[in-house]
Parts: sequence; C-alpha cells; structure tokens
Amino acid sequence: MQYIVKKIITLIITLLLITLLTFTAFAVIPSDAAQARLGTEATPQQVEALREEMGLNDPVLQRYGNWLTGALQGDFGQSYQYDGVQVSDMLAERLPTTALLAGLSFLLILVISLPLGILCARFRGSFLDGLITQLTQITMAIPSFFLGILLTYIFGLVLRLFQPGAFVAPTENLGQSLYYLLFPALAVAIPKIAMVVKFLRGAILGEIQLDYVRTARSKGNREGRVLYVHVLRNAFLPVLTFLALIIADIMAGSIVVEQVFSVPGIGRLLITAISGRDYPVVQAVVTYITVIVLGVNFLVDMLYPLIDPRMRSAYAGPSRRQL
Repeated sequence: MQYIVKKIITLIITLLLITLLTFTAFAVIPSDAAQARLGTEATPQQVEALREEMGLNDPVLQRYGNWLTGALQGDFGQSYQYDGVQVSDMLAERLPTTALLAGLSFLLILVISLPLGILCARFRGSFLDGLITQLTQITMAIPSFFLGILLTYIFGLVLRLFQPGAFVAPTENLGQSLYYLLFPALAVAIPKIAMVVKFLRGAILGEIQLDYVRTARSKGNREGRVLYVHVLRNAFLPVLTFLALIIADIMAGSIVVEQVFSVPGIGRLLITAISGRDYPVVQAVVTYITVIVLGVNFLVDMLYPLIDPRMRSAYAGPSRRQL
C-alpha cells in the first residue's frame, strides 16, 4: 500500500511540474495573444483592453492557479484563435480519432513484434533470425513521417487502396475510419515494431543463459516449454517497461503522421495551435499527452508485482517478524 501511495504522489508532483513549466514557457515567449487575435490594425487601447479581459496582465503564478483550478474541473479555457470556442470541446471532438490511431498502432506493435521477437530468440543464428534482424535494423532508421509519405504514395496513389485526405470520422462510419487509420497506424508502428523485436530478442537470450534455464532443461523439459513457461515471464518484465515508453513515442509520432495523412486528430490540432499561438489549446494538448504517459507508466508499475512474484515482497517492505 505504501508503494502505491508513493507512486501516486510522484505522479501528481510530476504532472504539476510539467504543466507549470509548460505554462511558464508560454508566458515568457515574446508574443502577444491579444494582438494576434485582434490583428495589426487594432489600436493599443483595444489590445490593452483585451489583454485585461483575457487575464494576460495578471502575474504568471496567479494565471497558472486559475488555469489549474479550471483544468481540474475539465475547463481549459477558451481558444485564442477561435473566439468563444471552449478548448475542452475542441479536444473532445478530436480525441476519439487520435485514440483510435494510437490504439490501432499499439495493437499492431503487440501483434507483430511479440511473435517475431520470440521467433528470433528461439531460432537464433538461423537464416530467419538474420533476415528479421536485418529488416529491424533498416526499419528502425526510417522516421514515421517518411514512412507515411511512402505508404501514401504506394497504397494511396499507386495501388489506390485508400484515397489520401478522404478521412471518415469514427462517428460517421467506424469501419471506414479504422480502414483509413490502418495506414497511418502502420507508419507509426513499423519503427516501434523493430525496436520491440530487437529488445525482446535480447531479453530472452539474456534469460536463456541463466542457471534456472539449465536446471529446467536438465529435468527433461522441451525447449519450447522452457521458453514459453520459464523464460518468457522473466524476460517480459523489462519489455513491459519498454512498451510503456513506446506509448510515449506513439503519441509523439502520431502528431506528425496525422499531418501527413490529413487525419483531424489531436496532433493536427496541436500543430495548428502552435502556428496560431493558441496557447490554451497547446497547454491542454501537452497536459493530455502528459497524463497519458504518466498514467501508462503508473499502470506498468502496478503490474510489476503481478508479473514477477519476487517483486511483491520487495514492494511490501520488511515484515514485522524481520523488524
């Protein structure tokens, strides 16, 4: 219980620090949101009146406190770029699309990388192992946005399996939306698949060298049983941590890929908000990404004791008898 409380406190402090740093960075940027909203023809009096109305003349910590109070209630303020539009409404409109893209990307990573990593480790040194290893080396070096351009050209323009830019919202047709998102999901997932395959292969090969594996073999267990029953459970613990980091990469990678495939998700909203100096929107999107990354890492920390029983006693602390 003490371990869980410490993790929750760490999560809250980290979230507060990141949001404070982000808010402060936007506050010190030499730009004027009031001037950007009114345009260059506005008088200084009009700009000053709007700054007062928007609260831009208040101290930074006071503005952050007001923003944090509203954010805890789901109110991220109004967009600077779209006058009168609530930021929370803009996020709610685009969040399902980004969630589908991220979920589909992560599903592709799990379904493809885990079997390939196990296959490479089991048949290490074979032609298949060498072929997959070479492919992972190549695909790891290709950026997601460049893969997106290649996939758009090959599957969109040459093979005509989808029409670039003709995205269908999930609320209109979920099947067509998932089909369109399959291609940007591949662009996001392929480099991450290569990373997970290489990491899982290395983790399994490291476990195979340990004494408990030799003991299991000496008892007459077949190689497959040793791998799937004994080795995988221990090898998967560091891989689980790596997969948590992959989720952060998915969130960052989808921002650019959404732009390449014209997917109206959080990523395109963020790029538009940055170019338009719409700081409430940028702050909300950064907070959203931070919550996702911290939340996933928290869940992974909670899963450690379930995967590795040795960690349960470590997290539980010393018993009363030991004390």
